[in-house]
Amino acid sequence: MTGPTPPLLGAGTPPAEPARKPRNRRLRLWLALGAGVLTLLCLGGVGIAVLLYDEETKIERAEPDAVADNFLRAYLVDRDDEQASLYQCKSGGDFQNIAAYRADIVNREKQFSVGIRVSWGTIAVQTNANRAEAETDLVKTAAKQSGRITDTWRLSLVDQDGWRVCGATEVP
Repeated sequence: MTGPTPPLLGAGTPPAEPARKPRNRRLRLWLALGAGVLTLLCLGGVGIAVLLYDEETKIERAEPDAVADNFLRAYLVDRDDEQASLYQCKSGGDFQNIAAYRADIVNREKQFSVGIRVSWGTIAVQTNANRAEAETDLVKTAAKQSGRITDTWRLSLVDQDGWRVCGATEVP
C-alpha cells in the first residue's frame, strides 16, 4: 500500500537552539553597584576638593592689621595691583602717596640695576568703631648694599564687609 506518508513529528518546527548559559544577573548587579559607589566617591571627592580650595583661597578681612599686612605685601613686595585691590576700599581711596613710593622704588631699581626689598615690622592699629589707623615702619633694603632706609607710614582702614585699606600716607 502506498499511500500518503504520515507527517514526521517536528517537521514544521525549527530545530532547537543549543542551550545557552543563563546570564549571571548577580555579576551585573555587583558591577552596577560598584560603579554607583565609585561614582558617589568621585563626586564626594570633588566636593571636598572644592570646599578645601575655597577655604584656602578665602580672603581674610577680619583684623585690620592682617589686612594692612596683606595689602603691603601685594602692593609693595609682589607689586600685584589686582591682588592689592582685594584689600582696598570699594571706592574713594587715596593711594597717590604709596603709588609714588612704589614708583620711586621701581625707578631706583632700574637706575642703579639693583633689587630693592621692602619689609615692615609690627603694625600698630588704633580702632574706632568701623574705622582704623594702622602705622608701621617700611624698610627699603638694596640687595647689593647694606644701607637701609626706614619711613613711617599710616594706613587708613574702613570696615566695609571686612576691613579694607582706603589710603596710605607717609608720616612726617
